[in-house]
Amino acid sequence: MIKLKALNNKDFILNAEHIEKLETVPETLITLINGKKYMVLESPDEVINKILIYKKKIYSADL
Repeated sequence: MIKLKALNNKDFILNAEHIEKLETVPETLITLINGKKYMVLESPDEVINKILIYKKKIYSADL
């Protein structure tokens, strides 16, 4: 899960595993695999960085 900021400046949590596509229109538009769309204030690069940090935490966790 990654924390993002919606266009109304409110934080929300998104399941990064469900992201299908990122676009710049000029805001960042996130399309999920179910077709639902979210516009966020973060740039695509910032979203990608948050996803990488999230994945790194998952796969480097000591179980």
